[in-house]
Amino acid sequence: MTVDATSSDPTIDPSQEGVGPACVMTFNATDPSGAGGLAGDIATIAAMGAHALPVVTSIVLRDTAEVFDHSTIDADVVVEQARSILEDVTIAAWKVGFLGSAEGVSAVAEVLSDYPDVPLVAYMPNLSWVEEDEQQAYLDAFRELVLPQAEVLVGSHQTLTDFLLPEWNNERPASPRELAVAAAEHGTRFVLVTSVPLPDQFLDNVLASPQGAITGEKFERFEVSFVGAGDTLSASLAALLASGAELHAAVGESLAFLDQSLDAGFRPGMGNVIPDRFFWALPPGEEEEDGGPALEATQADDDNLPKDPRHVH
Repeated sequence: MTVDATSSDPTIDPSQEGVGPACVMTFNATDPSGAGGLAGDIATIAAMGAHALPVVTSIVLRDTAEVFDHSTIDADVVVEQARSILEDVTIAAWKVGFLGSAEGVSAVAEVLSDYPDVPLVAYMPNLSWVEEDEQQAYLDAFRELVLPQAEVLVGSHQTLTDFLLPEWNNERPASPRELAVAAAEHGTRFVLVTSVPLPDQFLDNVLASPQGAITGEKFERFEVSFVGAGDTLSASLAALLASGAELHAAVGESLAFLDQSLDAGFRPGMGNVIPDRFFWALPPGEEEEDGGPALEATQADDDNLPKDPRHVH
């Protein structure tokens, strides 16, 4: 017989709150490969000890190698998904991924604006697969409506340069500080820039503010391509902030988590390698037998382009 303890057990105080894991609402697309999108967010947030509240913004048609198309969810349906659970559950952080369309961006931004004290981690993926006019409208809306509410904007160096500094034509790459200055002009406090070019086959991942770089980790290039790394990094950061971690420490822990997830990464199909967010649950040595850490590399970039991944040191 099943008993509803919350209603019949006098020893349970229903007024007690915060005894469970912190809740993170994530707005993102579905990804049938499980590499990124909501599937990746849910796995990452759970692995970090928080609870995901997933809101579907778009249906992406893809495999582990490439994106073919996507179908947006009606903006009103996106809002209703979010508001229904927000009336019931207290959240501690937001994660924003791909919102499907400019209308989706506007709808999500309106929900976010009602909770200004909840930290927002915004992830900007590479959207080269989206048609140019649709992509431009999306980026303009994201820049105007989401960036002013974001605590941290996460993305690869190339993607953030194209997004924040579209007129950049200097021979040298834009620095993380310059990207942070550009983001701050729209209201974002920090940027977490991945894949920053360095000499001697290294790339950097840097948390920066308009005042300069705050912390980071160097990655060495390897010849393996991953998909889902950017969603993993941003979702883990949101989960850690939700649990009360300071930003500096949360970034370091998120990069370490990403490193280990990708070290244990696996190739379920014929395309790219996807992260194993539950690497820590495998018995010692089992991931090697399953072909995991033979891919000893990381890539904090979700461009789905042939790039060199990196290993954290």
